[in-house]
Amino acid sequence: MGSILLSFMEPMRLWWLVLLPLIGGLYVMLSLRLVFSRRNRRLANLLPVESKWKRHFAVIAALLSLTMLILAFARPQAYTQVPRERATLVLAIDVSRSMMAEDVQPDRITAAKEAAKEFVDMLPVEFNLAVVAFAASASIVFPPSTDRGAAKRAIDTLELAPSTAIGEAIVTSLRALELAPIDPEHPDDPAPGAIVLLSDGATNTGINSRTAADRAKDAGVPVYTIAYGTPGGYVIQDGRRSPVPVDHSELAEIAKRSNGKKFSAESKQDLSEVYETIARQVGYVEEAREVTERYAGISLLFAVVAAVAVISLAARWP
Repeated sequence: MGSILLSFMEPMRLWWLVLLPLIGGLYVMLSLRLVFSRRNRRLANLLPVESKWKRHFAVIAALLSLTMLILAFARPQAYTQVPRERATLVLAIDVSRSMMAEDVQPDRITAAKEAAKEFVDMLPVEFNLAVVAFAASASIVFPPSTDRGAAKRAIDTLELAPSTAIGEAIVTSLRALELAPIDPEHPDDPAPGAIVLLSDGATNTGINSRTAADRAKDAGVPVYTIAYGTPGGYVIQDGRRSPVPVDHSELAEIAKRSNGKKFSAESKQDLSEVYETIARQVGYVEEAREVTERYAGISLLFAVVAAVAVISLAARWP
């Protein structure tokens, strides 16, 4: 992954950058004197016409070299995304009856299963993954493990049930995180955990979802929520058409309270893209690395360009 931010370990050294406008201003002033001075104009006429452009080019290259050198002197460090060595992730999937809606082709639950299995393959192989299913209650259908094949088989077994208990899903997911195997190399250092919760409805039973989100925050576990489905989704129950819209506000509040992030998906493609984004966010961590050599190298390159330009100028002098 590429650098995303830049900072300096010795920021006070950046004050040397004030030299650049001073040097540039001095050069402009001397160039103007050369133009308007009769004496210097005679000297300028002795030089080839193109020499002034080479002179400008040499000065610009020298200033750029000095700029990069000062930045290197301030010891820059770039924040790059590097893969996490390990983590535990819980995938909580809504299996309420509203997931029968066909606004997502071929229907919400089938598309959700397919995208979830793709998500399983996006995660680093060192990550433990657990699967939680929830409707009126929540249960751990697959405990934390690195066995990706078993996780996908567990996803295939999900069956629909009535009601939606998002709060119960979060609490059960926190219990699943506690089942993560201990790393023998770091027995006293628990791996970071996160919950990815997909739902197409709103809580209508069980513990309050906001209370559960607060518990997740206290445990240091962010909840990434996915509001799944379209505003026009509906199911047929007892011969009647019942709308099943997504409650975006509840899922947004859960994400906010737990320091996670809320996403939306109205199609299988949308859901796959959301899972890909989450996989990048939970699979990588920002790490500061000093990049002084990079700026010193660029400075050297501009210095060489400036030197070549100066040599070219000198070779044309009579």
